[in-house]
Order: sequence, then structure tokens, then C-alpha cells
Amino acid sequence: MSSKIRDNDDNCEGRCALKEELNKKIKEQRVVVDELSNLKKNRKVYIQQRNSNIFFLADRSQTLASCKREMDNMKKDLQDM
Repeated sequence: MSSKIRDNDDNCEGRCALKEELNKKIKEQRVVVDELSNLKKNRKVYIQQRNSNIFFLADRSQTLASCKREMDNMKKDLQDM
């Protein structure tokens, strides 16, 4: 029975670590959304190609919408935990 308790403790610690990491990512995403929201309309926005150091010019409003969706998905995942 003590091994079950230990497994539950390990599971809880892992879940707590995941929640903390997700909270951190949500805070980072909130900063990104705020920064994009406060940009002037004529400012250029670049997005980074995955697994690369290459950046591409992107539409500010599309990038903002994408970042908001990503943040909403992370918040939903956090609530589901």
C-alpha cells in the first residue's frame, strides 16, 4: 500500500510541475499578446521558422489572433488538469 501512496505522490508532483510550466508559458504568451496589441498599425512583425534561426515577415493582426488562440488553448489545458 505504501508503494501506491508513493506513486500518487510522484504523480501529484509531476502534475504540479506541469501546471507550473503551463502557467509560465501562459504568462509569456500574455506578454506576447500585449506587445502585439500595443504595436502601431504600420509596424512590421516577424515570426521565427520552427527549429531555425530564420524569420519571416508576418501580418500583425493574423499573428495577434494566432497568439490569442494559443493562449486560450493553454488556459483550457490548464483548466482541464
